[in-house]
Amino acid sequence: MEERLKEKRSAHRRLLSARWGRRALYAGGAAAAAWVLLMSPVFAFDEQNIEASGFGTVVDPADVESIVAEQSGTSLVLLNTAHVEDRLEELVGVHTAEVERVWPAGLRITIDSAEPVAAIPVADGTVVLLDQTGTQVAEADEAPADLPLVNVPLNAEDARILDGVIAVIDEMPVELRDRIRDIEAQTEDSIHFVLRDGPSVEWGSAEESALKAEVLLVLLDERAGAEVIDVSAPTLPTVS
Repeated sequence: MEERLKEKRSAHRRLLSARWGRRALYAGGAAAAAWVLLMSPVFAFDEQNIEASGFGTVVDPADVESIVAEQSGTSLVLLNTAHVEDRLEELVGVHTAEVERVWPAGLRITIDSAEPVAAIPVADGTVVLLDQTGTQVAEADEAPADLPLVNVPLNAEDARILDGVIAVIDEMPVELRDRIRDIEAQTEDSIHFVLRDGPSVEWGSAEESALKAEVLLVLLDERAGAEVIDVSAPTLPTVS
């Protein structure tokens, strides 16, 4: 009986030893895997390994690279992509930014840039470039040739007038927007502009801008020699 008990205890010790050996092996493997993922240079973000797109005409790639470089050496597992997106969206000209991990050590950055749609002259002779929301995205020495020059003062009293003008520009199809040379308004309901190849256009308010644009394009084709086209009442346009 004593011999059997000794054998049973010995077998039990061997079983425990094997069991703890397997547990130690599993723990060691998990620790090694964690080290590879979190501490090893294999998954450390390399700032040279970036795929970036969507800079547009305003966003400076150097500014984007500077923000992303702050994460250099950080494990891709621990890298906070939401934080990087927030930092990028603070840049002038960035509307939204999306940051994705590219294993084992890279990032893919997709930017939705806020492109300028209008230029406004300011007191020092330069022009301010505004996006479709009326937000300043850049400055320039002179208005770009493909942007309409808006003659509305940049002050609080005229904010609603400016919002109306920007709304009109934003509603226009690109083929028409690119033809606008100057656009101005004294009130929200008196927006008018001049096309680069003529004529002058009385637009009125920002209401029904999509319909007004359709009517204007038709009249530009049908009345090529017109000097003034009035689409302020788009269902009853006039041409002179």
